[in-house]
Amino acid sequence: MIPRFDPGTFTPAPGRGPLGRMLATQVSLETRLALRQGEQVLLTLVIPLALLVGLALLRVVPLPEPRVTSVLGTVLALAVMSTAFTSQAISLGFDRRYGVLRRLAATAVPRWLIVLGRLGGMATVVVVLLVVLAGVALLLGWRPDTGSLGWVLLLVLLGTAAFGAAGVLLGGTLRAELVLAVANIVWFVLLFAGGVLVPVAALPGPLAAVVMLLPSGALAEGLRTALLGGTPTLGQVVVLLAWALIAGGIASRTVRWS
Repeated sequence: MIPRFDPGTFTPAPGRGPLGRMLATQVSLETRLALRQGEQVLLTLVIPLALLVGLALLRVVPLPEPRVTSVLGTVLALAVMSTAFTSQAISLGFDRRYGVLRRLAATAVPRWLIVLGRLGGMATVVVVLLVVLAGVALLLGWRPDTGSLGWVLLLVLLGTAAFGAAGVLLGGTLRAELVLAVANIVWFVLLFAGGVLVPVAALPGPLAAVVMLLPSGALAEGLRTALLGGTPTLGQVVVLLAWALIAGGIASRTVRWS
């Protein structure tokens, strides 16, 4: 009979670590990597912050009063779109190109935990953006309505899920160079013609109908409505939820690791 040793006789004990600790480490790593990349910080934080301060203080664009409250919904939608979609897609595309995901998949880290780690890092960055933008808005005179904060958080959560699923779908299927081009083009199109900067009411009728079916239009309009004391429509919630489920379902079947 082969002799057996009691557990703990030899240290260190090789083997996979606790899943909770592995997930926390993966989320922390993804968050630090996202915040270290200058171009991503410019896209996700600097541009929304500049828009918030500029549109709130400079009366170059007519907006409902209080201006900072009207602008905040637009800026939050832009920050969520930039972080969850554009930044996520580009990061995933180049991680695939350089073999990062393939090497991670060969380790003891389960593939589902790698995905959760990326999503957790993205969600952490979104939380950081919310805190920073809300803090600056408070300094500019924003006074939050406690009744609307629940709607704001729900819309941000659904918007993050919808744009995040679309970002994973794009970054996980196309070549990195193509992802870079498509993600930036989509960002510009949605920013100027997707209901983010320009409200749906100011768009031509046919275009407005299309924009309300996009996650950008549903998120931006819902956030502006909630922050101004109104109630977002059920359609806006359904659109975001549908994009999250459909894009997430397709991504789960088509995303490639290399």
